[in-house]
Amino acid sequence: MNKKKFILIILSALIVAVAIFLSFKKKSSPLSSMTLVSVSIGRIESYVTATATVQPQNRLEINPPVAGRIEKILVKEGEEVKSGDVLALMSSTDRAALLDAARLQGGDTLKRWEDVYNVTPLLAPIDGEVIVQKIKPGKNVTTSDAVLVLSNRLILQAQVDETDIGKVKLEQAVIIGLDAYPQIEVSGKVDHIYYESTVVSNVTTYYVDIVPNEVPDVFRSGMSASVKIIRESIDNALLLPRDVVKQDGDQNYVLVNQGGAPFRRDVQIGLSDDVYAQITNGISAQDRVIATADDFDSTAQTKETTNPFLPTPPKGGVPSGGRP
Repeated sequence: MNKKKFILIILSALIVAVAIFLSFKKKSSPLSSMTLVSVSIGRIESYVTATATVQPQNRLEINPPVAGRIEKILVKEGEEVKSGDVLALMSSTDRAALLDAARLQGGDTLKRWEDVYNVTPLLAPIDGEVIVQKIKPGKNVTTSDAVLVLSNRLILQAQVDETDIGKVKLEQAVIIGLDAYPQIEVSGKVDHIYYESTVVSNVTTYYVDIVPNEVPDVFRSGMSASVKIIRESIDNALLLPRDVVKQDGDQNYVLVNQGGAPFRRDVQIGLSDDVYAQITNGISAQDRVIATADDFDSTAQTKETTNPFLPTPPKGGVPSGGRP
């Protein structure tokens, strides 16, 4: 036997030995295909989600008291006004005709008619913000034309599914996210719940008015938003990924690591969502729960979610969530 052949035989024997050892090791460990998951302590929330639109709560059109011509616009869009402020000046149809005739004569005649026949002011009836200003000076208007539009404040009107409307109450806290500005998150509260339904795409919904606690500068009427109406929240809750919680009939249970082997432990669940579940009884923060490879992969994919409006992780790496 030459030296080269001898070396090949030795290498082959080593490879077979290593393969046998790894196979035996894998079969001998009951946790070899499983992962240990720590119980986390954090905040979990129960909430109702809905789409919403930014719009004025009180939209007030300023119509002229008489037909005539707009002489001056004294405000611009986005400007804050107080009740009684002069927003525009206009001439009635008769005054406009007299002034036009006087301009042909010029000199003191025009000034005399301007002093005798005063302009008509358009006043702000409420405190608010100018949200529409399209008519320009020189435009002839009638009493049905909206010269300006005011709004006292911007709110969000959410469309809540009929299956969730019973869970929504006045004064509940709300988290608001604008679709166009996902980095901006605003808090608010439920201000009004409508009793008349609306059918949208064959789905029965109810409108809910939500008042933001603070209105960012980027808020504009007509913007789309997403809202989370907080029903209940619990701090310092024991939380586990839902994937590791099993069901046996009506009983929930988990597999805990006990002496290196899986051991069934019945548990009770409180608040939960599609990601995490609150464990109210059955395990402690010191327990290590066993997840199969499939469970672990599912949990890992959930943690990689990057939607900025989904629950964000609190301390301990556990996000807040809610029961639909």
